[in-house]
Amino acid sequence: MDYAALVDDLADEHDALDALVATIDEQRWLIETPSPGWTVRDQIGHLAYYDEASALAAHDPDRFRADDSRVPRGTREPDQLARSRAMTGAEVLAWWRRARASMLDAFRALGPKARLPWYGPDMSATTFVTARVQETWGHGQDVADALGVAWTDTDRLRHVAHLGVITRGYSFGNQGRAVPATDVRVELTSARGAVWAWGDARAVNRVRGRARDFCLVVTRRRHVADTDLVVEGPVATEWMSIAQAFAGPAGDGRRPGQFSR
Repeated sequence: MDYAALVDDLADEHDALDALVATIDEQRWLIETPSPGWTVRDQIGHLAYYDEASALAAHDPDRFRADDSRVPRGTREPDQLARSRAMTGAEVLAWWRRARASMLDAFRALGPKARLPWYGPDMSATTFVTARVQETWGHGQDVADALGVAWTDTDRLRHVAHLGVITRGYSFGNQGRAVPATDVRVELTSARGAVWAWGDARAVNRVRGRARDFCLVVTRRRHVADTDLVVEGPVATEWMSIAQAFAGPAGDGRRPGQFSR
């Protein structure tokens, strides 16, 4: 995909989430989301914190690396939560708007193959932006669930789905499991009827269904049993039980039956 269009998709995902929270009152900012202990304010604060860090990584990689080396990694989440919880919802929203605007400006000044530092391995700008789309969409789903409203189901989900596919090996390794050499065919249908496919068409292990369902599973926003995905083969079945398209501890994920289809 064209890199400039990818950055535009990230901006559009920001705008969609902004529209969900721009007019809510302070009481609704404090509604708990499906992530235990995290409110709507915490979710937007999380995006603000890491979009701010992303902007620094893109604008000034050397300073990002220096800051990262000085700050114990275990303090990042407590720091993020403390910052957002010291603000009103409106203040958190303003913080996120500043952070994401700076990040987008930095991304647009880069080429798709530029290398950016992060808290794990360095990434290309293309992969970095794709990861921010996934983060925005995933946390946006938490916010939408908390507020009881629908969340986006657009062709932008191809970025999330692609990240979900290419992190299959990571999902196994992150759980301390051996990474299967067996290929898995993934065939997804977008809301507009487009078919997106990855993997060997002859593979026995397969995942088929709506792109949104697949994205909900790989971002750990739904248990696979609460989707209409068709999963065939032992490797595909195991993968869908542990899939994780984002870095970090595996956690417990969503319980089956937590959400209706």
